[in-house]
Amino acid sequence: MTTAETHGKALSIGEVSERTGLSVHALRFYEREGLLIGPVHRTPGGRRQYTSSNVDWLQICVKLRESGMPLSDLKRFTELVRQGPGNEAERLRLLDDHRQRVEAQIQALEECRSVIAWKVDVYAEHLARGEAGGLWDPTP
Repeated sequence: MTTAETHGKALSIGEVSERTGLSVHALRFYEREGLLIGPVHRTPGGRRQYTSSNVDWLQICVKLRESGMPLSDLKRFTELVRQGPGNEAERLRLLDDHRQRVEAQIQALEECRSVIAWKVDVYAEHLARGEAGGLWDPTP
């Protein structure tokens, strides 16, 4: 019995791709870059076998990357988790720094949304009145 099988059903790379939304190529990249907590075991034929723990970790990684966490920070976070207890303060600092960056991005996007909503209202109002006057026109 492989290690993957001792942690539940061993999952193929295709199954993990479906569960995480990562392509097969991205999964191989994550493995090459050392972004998995535990090893990915292989069948005697060389096929990768993932565990549910691998999937859980990858889902966290996906959200951190989708939210803009730099690859270097994700690698550092992975290293710290892999090391085990004793470095929680550094993990917290990495996550909190990232949270602050995400909150700043959200604030900037909310400001952009506000301007867009205002401009949509201006156009809707003019169109409802059947007037184009007052709207920017690039022609002289």
